[in-house]
Amino acid sequence: MQGILFAIVFFVVMIFQETGFKADQMRYPRVRTAYEEKGQDVESTLVELGLDDQLEVYLRVFKMNSVIELWGKNKHDTTCIHIKDYKICALSGSIGPKRRQGDFQVPEGFYTIDRFNPASNFYLSLGLDYPNPSDRILGDQGHLGGDIFIHGACVTIGCLPITNTWIKELYVYCVEARNSGQDKIPVTIFPGYLEAEDYNALIENHGFDPSAKELWEDLKKGYDLFQVNKRPPVVTFLNSGRHDVK
Repeated sequence: MQGILFAIVFFVVMIFQETGFKADQMRYPRVRTAYEEKGQDVESTLVELGLDDQLEVYLRVFKMNSVIELWGKNKHDTTCIHIKDYKICALSGSIGPKRRQGDFQVPEGFYTIDRFNPASNFYLSLGLDYPNPSDRILGDQGHLGGDIFIHGACVTIGCLPITNTWIKELYVYCVEARNSGQDKIPVTIFPGYLEAEDYNALIENHGFDPSAKELWEDLKKGYDLFQVNKRPPVVTFLNSGRHDVK
């Protein structure tokens, strides 16, 4: 009995010792559960990879391949290290960007995680800033929709679910990055892998939509740059709906 009481007291003390964003998140039971189940694994992985000095993360999503890649670096590092892949367990829509509410499409483009939902209907969820400036220009004005998340469970009408088990882990990684000072976590959503052969096939088979083709050209620039320098692309949104990608 004393051992149980000690464990409870220790856990409560650890929660209140945390400060900032993580402390706020730890008020929620599902986040505490995520840390109980995945926190040690996350910490061990970060130490093993040398990513324990102001963590920053970057997500690359390959829609039609059903993969989310997690990359990370220390704040003052210049290149990212691959941490892990997560399987997208359900997918709606098809190749191509999201242009209006109710089209069931998963967006494609350059986004950031702009909110954390510790009490989601889908266990835990990480919200994307869809519609981004490009979507607002090229999409159905006034009918763009929103609330696109990476979340638990295995159901979707435009989101990216990875099961409750794995959203716990990914959520912990993102909380750690946010708590370390990363205000914006970049997420690039590609239609699929964009190596030369894949990209040529994409354009040949699906490039009939000019705005989609132009988006894929911009995404290809970001893809190629990251393949070479392992740094998230720096993206500026242009008034045309295109992107300046560096």
